[in-house]
Amino acid sequence: MKLRWFLVAVVGVLVAALIALAVAVPLSSEQMRKRVIATLADRLDSEVELAKLDVRFLPDMHAEGSGLVVRHRGRRDVPPIISVKTFSVDGSLLGLWRKHVAHVDLVGLDIEIPPDHDNPTKPHGNSAPAEGGGDAKRADDKKGDGDTKRESDGKSGGAREVVIDDLVSTDARLVIIPRKEGKSPKVWAIHHLLMHNVGADQAMPYEATLTNAIPPGEIDTKGHFGPWQTDQAGQTPLDGTFTFDRADLGVFKGISGILSAHGNFGGVLERIDIHGETETPQFTVTVGGHPVPLHTKYHAIVDGTNGDTILERIDGSFLNTSLVAKGAVVETPGKKGRTVTLDVTMDKARIEDVLLLAVKAQKPMTGALRLKTKLVLPPGEQDVVEKLHLDGEFAIADGGFTNPDVQKKINELSHRGSAKPLEGEREKVTSDFTGRFALNDGVLALPNLTFDVPGAAVQLNGQYALRPETLDFHGNLIMDAKVSQMVAGYKSVLLKLIDPLFRKEGRTVIPIKIEGSRNAPAFGLDKGRVFHSDEKEKNKKSN
Repeated sequence: MKLRWFLVAVVGVLVAALIALAVAVPLSSEQMRKRVIATLADRLDSEVELAKLDVRFLPDMHAEGSGLVVRHRGRRDVPPIISVKTFSVDGSLLGLWRKHVAHVDLVGLDIEIPPDHDNPTKPHGNSAPAEGGGDAKRADDKKGDGDTKRESDGKSGGAREVVIDDLVSTDARLVIIPRKEGKSPKVWAIHHLLMHNVGADQAMPYEATLTNAIPPGEIDTKGHFGPWQTDQAGQTPLDGTFTFDRADLGVFKGISGILSAHGNFGGVLERIDIHGETETPQFTVTVGGHPVPLHTKYHAIVDGTNGDTILERIDGSFLNTSLVAKGAVVETPGKKGRTVTLDVTMDKARIEDVLLLAVKAQKPMTGALRLKTKLVLPPGEQDVVEKLHLDGEFAIADGGFTNPDVQKKINELSHRGSAKPLEGEREKVTSDFTGRFALNDGVLALPNLTFDVPGAAVQLNGQYALRPETLDFHGNLIMDAKVSQMVAGYKSVLLKLIDPLFRKEGRTVIPIKIEGSRNAPAFGLDKGRVFHSDEKEKNKKSN
């Protein structure tokens, strides 16, 4: 029997053993316990322990047991593949004759799936014969795969014929032990599991309630599982629907919110096709501190044998912004946890919505946003903002600033940069932004930021640190007007002397810098570059 034919085989063989013993000469409970151990060990090719067993056959069959432990092929290097604190089996004598059992109850079921190894035919670690199972026939290590399969099929044949009308498991746990040492196992706490028509050769309806580990939350699911594919466990079919409630995103440092989800799934164990939707009414990025209602629809493919997920498509929306993403969530070599990689596209977005997630101020800016970025979120205990990596480009159209003082300065820049009469009325203007960006270690780099208003443009290269909210940018202010046209009176006359210094290709180019905090930025002339940039321009022309 292959390693992963676990629960159905164990329960089936247990029931088959009790059925066989039911027609035998009456035995004491201790003799019955030893016979069951021997039968299970032989049929499952395993080391078996059973602390207690009580059986009665009249008026109907009822069995109660405790301390059932199954170690497949006697492996001691991993926990037992199956352990059950207590169990009970009920059935009528006529049903038993037909290998049909009415009800099986399992309490404290623990299933621990070890890494699958090629040809796991030899015991691992120091194993001792189980009580009553020392004489149980083991699969010959020298037999070929075909012989082993035929022997396994023969051993488990009785179990495969047994059908259990209802199987109820309470307080169960499913653990997937990782192949690589040092990685944490994947654990699912299954509070309640109900299965109908349980048999190894048929699909089994089920209903289950379980706790998801990360993010923590409650999952209710129902559907069909099986038949179990003995030789290729990953090809075992399954389908169903699910709801996921009260998932606390606060477990991921740097974000918060309570997520709920629902959807459906189908396929085979190693390729589960999932379609679902999520709602997070108050999704919050800590650095920004503003909750927004986040809704997503997604299509994902999950490998149920290792948890790796391919995100075929995610459609997300919050406020007046929508996005489309695709990518994967996979194990990270050499690290604990999984890495999220996404290609994100925002064709219909608002900059004020996005800034709410990352900036504490309320809507510092408005405008239409288009954005494309590569997102990488590695595992780790750091804040999301500190470990998130972004690399992309963006464009903002018709941008406006909500701070009246800032917008007034933009209006003034456009008016003076257009060489309009200084005494004329200042019109409110909108701004256009384009550029590339990269976020690493909580610092947003903008290597090629262009800011345009009528009559003027700003080209900047620098960075913005999200945590301290500090700016460090250097670049050029480019205007249609000459420097002397930006002021009146005697200052205008004096500045005509330096107009040629800043005039390049019919426009005025002034080196500038922006430093300080986001709330109180300091704009100024980058004096160190005034003559330096002019000399560089001359050297270019001479070469």
